[in-house]
Amino acid sequence: MNEQVKPLAFDAERVRADFPILHQEVNGHPLVYLDNAATTQKPRAVIQALVDYYEQDNSNVHRGAHALADRATQKFEAARVKVAEFINAPEARQVIWTRGTTEGINLVAASWGRANLKAGDRVLVSAMEHHSNIVPWQLVAAERGASVEPIPVDAEGTLDLAALEGMLDERVKMVACGHVSNALGTVNPVEQVVQLAHAAGALVLIDGAQAVSHWPVDVQALDCDFYVFSAHKLFGPTGLGALYGKTTLLEAMPPYQGGGEMIETVSFAGTTFNQLPYKFEAGTPDIAGVIAFGAAIDYLNQLDRAGAAAHEQALLAYAEERAKATPGVRLVGTSANKTSVMSFLLEGAHPNDVGMLLDQQGVAVRTGNHCAQPIMEQYGIPGTVRASLAFYNTRADIDRLFVALEKVRQFL
Repeated sequence: MNEQVKPLAFDAERVRADFPILHQEVNGHPLVYLDNAATTQKPRAVIQALVDYYEQDNSNVHRGAHALADRATQKFEAARVKVAEFINAPEARQVIWTRGTTEGINLVAASWGRANLKAGDRVLVSAMEHHSNIVPWQLVAAERGASVEPIPVDAEGTLDLAALEGMLDERVKMVACGHVSNALGTVNPVEQVVQLAHAAGALVLIDGAQAVSHWPVDVQALDCDFYVFSAHKLFGPTGLGALYGKTTLLEAMPPYQGGGEMIETVSFAGTTFNQLPYKFEAGTPDIAGVIAFGAAIDYLNQLDRAGAAAHEQALLAYAEERAKATPGVRLVGTSANKTSVMSFLLEGAHPNDVGMLLDQQGVAVRTGNHCAQPIMEQYGIPGTVRASLAFYNTRADIDRLFVALEKVRQFL
């Protein structure tokens, strides 16, 4: 009888070899990159896709009558299909290219919001949201006479579902919620948020910027109305993102910007607009970025994503154990359901000073309020030091962080 072969553990060291930027020194020390919630690093395959486009295929898409335009268009639209399949969207035309999560939310707020919100309506957002999922709603709400209200978050950083249920009524038209908090690492129960909101007749937009790099996302299973995310947090280029929306909603929404590509016909008597997805994609897009984003999806698809997720969770647990055993370190964000973010304070030191002293030792972290001022104000703190993980991080990176923190403590 053959013994069952156990799958190999996720090999972070092998994966690290695919990321050229990780193999350098900073301030005389080997780089430890723990700022992945701000942006992830890029594998060689993504970098090469950018080079190949500019060296071989550089042309505008869709309207050219020559070979370069044909090749660029095919690769550009193939990337849209890859992203749609990556999030299990029913159709590729439901994926709209944007400049990132922020523009995706602004698009929905400006287009859907202006067309649907009226005086007295309410938009609910979690109290731990990134500013990009607060401010766009405030702008359109002020214009339309609606209000934006926070869904409470407890001291551990967990969304209060009971409070949300109590807040929902017929005046709530939209619930906007992060899948994962960039500041705290909390994984929000978005499936339940969607169910509660839909039962009350509200739509749901999910900010998935901090989720898509850590596990597979299925927008059909979530049944969310909109899902937004950024390429640069998914090992792809900066300045690019995607908005998924349900077809009926997208078709009913007016264009967000005017210009080329988003039109069908233009005359001074009137203009008719293009079909999805092009109705929302005015002007020359980031063609190279889109093609490289497709390469990032290809790269992720060949990884053991379940193994990568388990590796990240084990790293987070190890980091938090080390934090709890380190005098003067206070964790901020201790929800039972977290991923890949460890925010903390060091007694007697401002987070910005800690970040600079860590950088002197080659350890890259993020400091400040992480564009989440409301939750920082709730906790009565100016910000945190945030160490955020990706699958190419290792226990050695965590050890280096705490060795560096010990030197910071001695310096204080």
